[in-house]
Amino acid sequence: MQTLEVNAPNGRYAIWAKRGLLQDMEAFLPLLEGGAAAIITDDTVRGLYGERLRAALEAAGVRCMLFSFPAGEESKNHATLCAAYGALMEQGMTRKDTIIALGGGVVGDLAGFTAATLLRGVPFIQVPTTLLAQVDSSVGGKVAVDIPAGKNLVGAFYQPRRVLIDPDTLTTLPQRQLACGIGEMIKHGAIASRTLWDEMAGMPKAALLQRADELVIENCRIKAGYVEADPLDKGLRMTLNFGHTLGHALEKQMGYGTLTHGEAVAMGMEAMTRWGEAWGMTEPGTHAAMVSMLQKWGLPDHAPEDAAEILLREASYDKKAAGSRITLVALKRLGEAVLLPLEREALRQRMEALMA
Repeated sequence: MQTLEVNAPNGRYAIWAKRGLLQDMEAFLPLLEGGAAAIITDDTVRGLYGERLRAALEAAGVRCMLFSFPAGEESKNHATLCAAYGALMEQGMTRKDTIIALGGGVVGDLAGFTAATLLRGVPFIQVPTTLLAQVDSSVGGKVAVDIPAGKNLVGAFYQPRRVLIDPDTLTTLPQRQLACGIGEMIKHGAIASRTLWDEMAGMPKAALLQRADELVIENCRIKAGYVEADPLDKGLRMTLNFGHTLGHALEKQMGYGTLTHGEAVAMGMEAMTRWGEAWGMTEPGTHAAMVSMLQKWGLPDHAPEDAAEILLREASYDKKAAGSRITLVALKRLGEAVLLPLEREALRQRMEALMA
C-alpha cells in the first residue's frame, strides 16, 4: 500500500492508495468510531460501487445511510445540497456519524461541504473513484458548491478524516473522464516537477493504469506540499490554479457539463503558456511542449479564439480575486510556476493587447 501523511495546520490526515481498498472494511471501520456511515454519491457511482460498499459496511455491523444525486457538475448546487441535508436527517444522521464521499470531484466537493455544514460539522472520509479526484480534488480540504455567478464560490476548508484511494475504480472510467484527471497530472508536472512532466511525456499510455497507485501518490505529494505551506489558499497554494482561471470561465461560458474540468483546464494551460511566451515571462518552447503533451493524452490543445475576452469578462468572479486585483498563474519554465498579481486595469490592458 502507498501512503502519505498530510500535515495541514487545520487538520492532519493520511492518504492510503491500494488496489481493492474499497472492499477492505479494516480500512473503514476504525474511522467510523462506532457511529453510522452516510454514503453520499452520484447515481452512476451508486450503481458501480455505492451499493456494494453499503452492503459491505452493513455486513460488518455498521448502520448505513445513502444519498445519491444525478451525476455531473450541474448537480453541484444548493438544491442538491439541501436535498442531501434533508435525506440524511430523515435517515437519522447525528454528529457521531461519518459521511463517506464516494465518487469524483463533484461528489467530493458536495459531500465535503455537507459534512462541513450539517449539524455544524460532522467527520467525513474521501473515497475518490475518478483519477481527477484521486490526484487532486480529494486532497487539501476544499469543499464547495457552485452558484450562478461561478464555480465553487460557496465553500469551506474542511479536512477529511482520511483519503482512501482504490486505483481499481479507474478501470470503469470512460476515456474522457480518465483524460480529465491526466490534465491535473500534467498541471502538477508543469508547475512543480520537471521529473513528473518528463515521466508523463515519455510514458506509454498503457502504463498509466498499471502504475496508477504510485502515480496517484506522487501527484498527491505535490499537492500536499502546497496545502501544508498554505492551507487557506492565500499565497503559494494559488499556484495550483494554473490553467484554472480561464478554465473555470470556459466551464461557465459553455455551460457546466459541456466541458469536463480537465478539458477546460487543458485549454487554460495552453492559453497561459502561449500568453506567457507573448509577455516574455515564459521560456520559449514551453507552449509547443504543452501542446504536444495535451495532444498525447487526448486533451484539447487550443483554447477558443475569444479566450482572452472570456477571461477578461469573467475574472471578477474568480475566487482568487481580491479587491481590485486578480492573480494569474504563469510558467517561468516547465516545472516552475510564478504568481502574477494584476490590478484589473493592468489585466484589461494585457488581454486587450492579446486581442489586438
